[in-house]
Amino acid sequence: MQSELIIYLDAFVASADEGSFSAAARRLGVTPPAISKNVARLEAGLGVRLFQRSTRSLSLTEEGERLYRDIRMPWIGIGATLAELRQGAGRPAGTLKVSMAPTVGRTYFVPLLESFMARYPDIVPDLHFDNRQVDLIAEGFDVAIGGGIELTEGLVARELAPVRIVLVAAPAYLTKHGVPDDPAALPRHRGLLRRSLASGRLVPWIMKNEAGGEVVANVRPVAVLDDPEALARAAACGLGIAMLPVPHALPLLQSGELVRILPAWHADSRPLAIYYSSRRLLPAKVRVFVDHVVAESRERGDAVIFGAKELDHVNIMN
Repeated sequence: MQSELIIYLDAFVASADEGSFSAAARRLGVTPPAISKNVARLEAGLGVRLFQRSTRSLSLTEEGERLYRDIRMPWIGIGATLAELRQGAGRPAGTLKVSMAPTVGRTYFVPLLESFMARYPDIVPDLHFDNRQVDLIAEGFDVAIGGGIELTEGLVARELAPVRIVLVAAPAYLTKHGVPDDPAALPRHRGLLRRSLASGRLVPWIMKNEAGGEVVANVRPVAVLDDPEALARAAACGLGIAMLPVPHALPLLQSGELVRILPAWHADSRPLAIYYSSRRLLPAKVRVFVDHVVAESRERGDAVIFGAKELDHVNIMN
């Protein structure tokens, strides 16, 4: 009976998470009728209806909302513990749900998967690319990689690299409008501004130098974008000057589509990090993935590259 209760609760939590029996079935690797039957058995055992069902929708009843609210978080920990015990410490396995910032993920971390998958063939990475900050626990992610993720209760982070923000522009733009030689010259230039997805506000150009100086640069805005990759492409098209995190700027600097300007000045950003649950018994698949990413990031020298301390190999215009 205890093992059956685990199956019933798995079906209930997955159905409540996903909002449908079909999606819950795909998540758990069973059929929709099996999910529906297990939820019905749980309802029969409890003597209450947990879902309102129709041909088009599935919603929790008041009793279902209470059960979901009370068991959702503990059930995550229980499920992880049971999975860890079933896997055994020496055989990491299972689907690994990972959230990554799109450009950073595609450019810098997808290439790390080949060696990881060769070492751990029983782990199946399930990668999701999104600029928004995901809720790891509520959305069922095992790991997130990105910058600027808020460290909420229940999460821990291992820093991969500090990230600097640099000023860039296309060569064609600079040929036409000239190269600024001081932050005071920026108001005469066309600026590409970024809107924060988190706050909805424009991100100010607060720049500093190695001597400890700091300025709030003014620029004439010609476009506002809320996606760093789109901002990078707009700058590469010659629309104006942009401030870009080094991970987004670097490929275009290396190709010559962008050049760095005012190299003595930069802005700081939150570090690039890998985030995961702080629960005591971490699933083996999560532990080995985190260790692999941290080790490969250090081997590659991300801290030096993304910190903009070694950009001599890219184009710079003073």
